[in-house]
Amino acid sequence: MGIGKRWRSLVSSFIGIAALVVLTSGCVPMEVPVPTVTVLPPTAMSTELPTEVPPTATPVPVSSPLATEKPLPTQVPTNTPEIVEGRPVTLTIVYDNNSYDPNLRTAWGFSCLVETSSATVLFDTGGDGPTLLGNMEALGIELQAIDAVVLSHIHGDHTGGLVALLSKGVMPTVFVPAAFPAGFKDSVRARTELVEVTGPGELFPGVWTTGELGSGIIEQALAIESDDGVIVMTGCAHPGVVEMVRRAKEMLREPVALVMGGFHLGSASQSRISGIIDAFHEMGVHRVAPCHCTGDRARSMFAAAYGPGYIAAGVGRVIFVSGEPGRP
Repeated sequence: MGIGKRWRSLVSSFIGIAALVVLTSGCVPMEVPVPTVTVLPPTAMSTELPTEVPPTATPVPVSSPLATEKPLPTQVPTNTPEIVEGRPVTLTIVYDNNSYDPNLRTAWGFSCLVETSSATVLFDTGGDGPTLLGNMEALGIELQAIDAVVLSHIHGDHTGGLVALLSKGVMPTVFVPAAFPAGFKDSVRARTELVEVTGPGELFPGVWTTGELGSGIIEQALAIESDDGVIVMTGCAHPGVVEMVRRAKEMLREPVALVMGGFHLGSASQSRISGIIDAFHEMGVHRVAPCHCTGDRARSMFAAAYGPGYIAAGVGRVIFVSGEPGRP
């Protein structure tokens, strides 16, 4: 091979790797991300919707009407597991800039492990590999158990840990909005299966994507069915957290049991936050667990408005929605 061809080959390989590592800048914190809310004691929680339980307690499931019609999925993985009885869900925040477990490292970004009866899904991968993998190891999470990775949007504080995760030899199906850059998608395809998401669809039984939302920063949210209703998980909610929750509610036609993740309200005014809280109440959102880019003011206002329905979220927080405590 001539020097020129060899040089072009090296450059091409470098570009493929760089496309996955060098991402667009993420949501820059508008304030120092220091948590100001305290953890609610178990006795202060409502028993109407048992989304959190101590290890020795047994949650009491609350039935909710099932949807009679649902939109057809636009993308379906090739290895969809079969449906099992019941819809318990375990949510573990493995990466966040808000602290909860002092033994875990905080950093700007978000990632949450979602475990259902049908699949184990990692929603977003935080901003860097060492923090993500270190926290997951400390929590005793088995990487090989991850069936899929769902990336909410292209920002580095939500995609930055993906390279390190895939470098561990795991090969989950990776679901990304179709609007992601071609170079990023090609680099992922070189390592594992990638599915481009456009419209709403069921990724696994009971685990849905809202599809691409927004006209600027394109983003998808996760909607998880549980015995208590729909759990809506957002990365940064750039298209608007109300719009994303509304899409999930209309899509599944079930009560909204919990909305968690980044609400992107770090620089929002008090009146705007109040309007969002009012919209949540109008949509019947039972509980909230805002974190990441939500901002301290918004978190405090949600805590005041929701009382026992507010869950103080941060890295290491584990939330059980129906079913027995522990990983399915």
